[in-house]
Amino acid sequence: MAEKFDINSLNPAQKMAVQTLNGPVLILAGAGTGKTRTVTCRIAHMIERGVNPRGILALTFTNKAANEMADRVAGLVDRKAARAMTVCTFHSLCVRILRQDIGRLGYKENFSIYTGSDQSGLLKRLIMEYGARREKLEPAQVLGEMSRVRNAGLGPEQIEDTLIAAVARAYQRELKAQNAVDFDDLLILTERLLRCYPTVHEKWNKRFSHITVDEFQDTNSLQMSLLRQLVGPEHNVCVVGDDDQSIYGWRGAQISNILDFESFFPNPKVIKLEENYRCTRQVLDCANTLIRHNSGRRDKTLRTNKVGVYPVRLMAMPGSQEEAEFMADEIEQLHAMGKQQWDDFAVLFRANAQSRPLEMALRERHIPYRMVGTKSFFDRREVKDLLSYLMMMDNPDADLHLLRVLNTPPRGISTTTANFAIDWSREHKKSLWATLLDISFLAECSTRSQNSIGTFTDLVTRYGTEFAASERPFVDILQDFLQETGYEDYIARLCKTEEERQRRLAAIDDIKVALRQFWLPGHKLTDFLASLSLDDEREDEDIEKKSGVCLITMHAAKGLEFPHVYIVGVEEGLLPHTRSVDEGSLDEERRLFYVGITRARERLTMTYCAKRNRYGQEERCAPSCFIREIPATMYEFVDYDRLMKAPASEEDCMDFFASIHNMLDED
Repeated sequence: MAEKFDINSLNPAQKMAVQTLNGPVLILAGAGTGKTRTVTCRIAHMIERGVNPRGILALTFTNKAANEMADRVAGLVDRKAARAMTVCTFHSLCVRILRQDIGRLGYKENFSIYTGSDQSGLLKRLIMEYGARREKLEPAQVLGEMSRVRNAGLGPEQIEDTLIAAVARAYQRELKAQNAVDFDDLLILTERLLRCYPTVHEKWNKRFSHITVDEFQDTNSLQMSLLRQLVGPEHNVCVVGDDDQSIYGWRGAQISNILDFESFFPNPKVIKLEENYRCTRQVLDCANTLIRHNSGRRDKTLRTNKVGVYPVRLMAMPGSQEEAEFMADEIEQLHAMGKQQWDDFAVLFRANAQSRPLEMALRERHIPYRMVGTKSFFDRREVKDLLSYLMMMDNPDADLHLLRVLNTPPRGISTTTANFAIDWSREHKKSLWATLLDISFLAECSTRSQNSIGTFTDLVTRYGTEFAASERPFVDILQDFLQETGYEDYIARLCKTEEERQRRLAAIDDIKVALRQFWLPGHKLTDFLASLSLDDEREDEDIEKKSGVCLITMHAAKGLEFPHVYIVGVEEGLLPHTRSVDEGSLDEERRLFYVGITRARERLTMTYCAKRNRYGQEERCAPSCFIREIPATMYEFVDYDRLMKAPASEEDCMDFFASIHNMLDED
């Protein structure tokens, strides 16, 4: 039996949102204001007031969000009503509509849907046919340009690059010939179907009497057009979102959809949810003051009754190394005192390159962590390649690492030869390394393969011997190795953009920095590799499902919350990002910072550095211009150098000894 919601448990604004069922409604739901609860209660109230559940449509952006909303509504209404409603993503809805009526557009109803790998495979073939391989054209470039113009309602002829335009036109012809569509097509074709065929339009208008759209600030122009086609003449449409959290303009989201809602649907009821149940007053004061500097926003001010015990901190750090080590040390101390779980902490950063020192600091202290919104530094191709080489030199019998670098960069050892070596090693119960050195094995290979294998084994042996001797800095040995193999030139040639090239070379530089910091005469490469804790199990884990400290990009943090939040790198060039300044999207960067601040439930720490290693170069840094927009009275300024010199307080000492006693008691 479903549990009936208590409307009196809602605050006045939430109650108004739940009870306003007809006509256009815009719910401006600020961060932490109980948006999901309000939306699910509103849908339940529709059914209570006699709305046919079959006519209820709720649209979200991800399957996860759709499932969560459906589950919460199902807890408030009876099972039959829950099954009759439609709660899904935009793309899922489009599939349902197209399965019934796509025949009008020249397709069969049993069309296939091409996903990423299908699209890439088709585009690779077309690129070869058009001779574009010589131009180093990649499928991702074509897909990006196609998606950009198609979601803006334009065609391939609007793509400036003639080669990409030609491949894009061929791709669309080929897709239709195969009776297939891709994800962009799902939206484009559904919108066209509803707009161009009155009978289809009328059918779906009658099907859905009440439509709700979550995260409305993330909709693009095509989704807005699709929504307008779906909404019937009664305009029973409710959109829920927050223009202050619109942070996806770079992928097509149109903030104008929420700012100009009145121009799309007449005389909407605008309801503001401003009672925040997440953050302390200290955190909200900073957030409210910051976001007021954005022009053209819908006016709202978050408020709370939650008075916290922690002031917001702004910390000046010498460099990214100290920034990472301070953060890791403090998390370790708070956890040791038994006050916090690892999952209570989140470290937010603007750029992926910031993650390396953060990961290193946590690994050194054996603090469990999970990466969200970006690939772990240690999962990047160039990092895996170099560490595989180092592990090979330390232990040549490590088959997994040998296979990874056997022909990287290409040195004439074919896949056929590698597979033959694997089979031979299994048959003779030898490691791959021992196989490559075995005269009997080599005798069965071609002369060219023998020469290539000999070059490889000689390379590994020479540098492995030098690393083992530990007579000169490891970083110098690695530099010589990179020069001889041409690895850096190889990885640079694979990059599609200058930004990607700099990012990958910077990751290689980070490995060099780590080696430089580790080495002393007599130190062993084995110990360096062990300090990184890079074992096979870690590579196979789904790190997003792990518990632990959350390392997360600011974009990925939207919708999440944590008791303790660190926002690192609040500096010019990072936040706001240099690119945003050049493109004139400073308001979106300010919204991104606002989103980061409002993730904190209890304690917020913001840091900036005097210098930072970027793309292999040490650069001077300046505090973000956004810091100047928050009055100094709203945060506690902490200078790292002074903090390190200050004696420990009596309270800190008591907490430390208490934690020691707790650990002894557990034993």
